[in-house]
Amino acid sequence: MSVQVKLPTILRQYAGGESSVEAPAGTIGELFAALEKRHPGLSSQVVTSDGDLHRFVNIYLNDEDIRYLQALETQVADGDVVSILPAVAGGARRP
Repeated sequence: MSVQVKLPTILRQYAGGESSVEAPAGTIGELFAALEKRHPGLSSQVVTSDGDLHRFVNIYLNDEDIRYLQALETQVADGDVVSILPAVAGGARRP
């Protein structure tokens, strides 16, 4: 078995249009490193060059925000589901 990674529409271009991909179990950081090898460009949209999570991307492990777990060191196991959700912000004030 492996981990299912659900991708938002904006990231599907890196995975051939797929809405989810499989990745090996380990840590979230290792998962993204493995995904980068198979889907170049995907990881850089989630993890900074310094190895931190991008500020406006949320990662959930089985509905738990990994920032409240152990961030990129959070362990994932076979059968887990990782969801990537870009934060939504913005808008303009009406005068």
